[in-house]
Amino acid sequence: MKKILETVPNFSEGRDKAKIKKILGCFDGVKDVRLLGHHKDKDHNRLVVSAAGEPARLKKAVLEAVRIAVDIIDMRKHKGEHPRMGAVDVIPFIPIKDMSMEDAVKVSKDVARSIWQDLRLPVFLYEESAQRPERKSLADIRRGQFEGMKAKIKKPEWKPDFGTAAIHPTAGVVAVGARKPLVAFNVNLDTESMVIANAIARAVRHQNGGLRYCRAIAIDLKERGIVQVSMNMTDYTQTPLYRALEMVRMEAKRYGVNVAGSEIVGLVPADALVESASYYMGLENFTTDQVLEMKLIE
Repeated sequence: MKKILETVPNFSEGRDKAKIKKILGCFDGVKDVRLLGHHKDKDHNRLVVSAAGEPARLKKAVLEAVRIAVDIIDMRKHKGEHPRMGAVDVIPFIPIKDMSMEDAVKVSKDVARSIWQDLRLPVFLYEESAQRPERKSLADIRRGQFEGMKAKIKKPEWKPDFGTAAIHPTAGVVAVGARKPLVAFNVNLDTESMVIANAIARAVRHQNGGLRYCRAIAIDLKERGIVQVSMNMTDYTQTPLYRALEMVRMEAKRYGVNVAGSEIVGLVPADALVESASYYMGLENFTTDQVLEMKLIE
């Protein structure tokens, strides 16, 4: 059986259609690589690409996308609500079929090495690829963002895993790693108050005593006149989506605020949705085996 690896690179461009098209073109129509989808957001000013395929060909596609991003994205001019530290902010690899996490880690390190050697873009290894415990968390690496990275990278404890202690002048730095599937889950609130959004994000995220396997930040959706609690659910099997949504809803009530809607960025495992559907509908013993479309693709 053919090995399948997934990648979900995040690019710091969510507004310029021509630039987005160039990046997507690196994955679309490539032999043994499938562009699964993409999500662009003007407020975040960010493009999230989902692609999967044969590891060697996927690796080549990713490197070409990074090359283009470095060429066309200037971080000195970039403005957006989502934290970011480079033209390509993060590149995770997720083992899907006939691949172990160790295999994914090897691919991530090969890609990281090539990014530095070919493009002189410094790389930090994170999650399962991290070579130091303090670099496992992407949030810790990214802290300070592009603007603060110029000074941060010069500190001995923050020397890149690949590259010298100086950022790329226009493309910054990038984090590359291997991880389990995660769900990017955002909940919108019917308020413009970032004070309220920050308070709710702080209550929900694990780092501050909230839900395990939940990372959360507040985002200002200026164009829509609302704010958002943006979450990464790093293990949806342990902390389901409905639990995160209900905790956001519960905390929002403290401030007289309501949930205006929610969204999933990128792809989501069927099990994550089935579990939430089972909760809200009160279904008993329901599984993905009962989903018609799942049976049709077996």
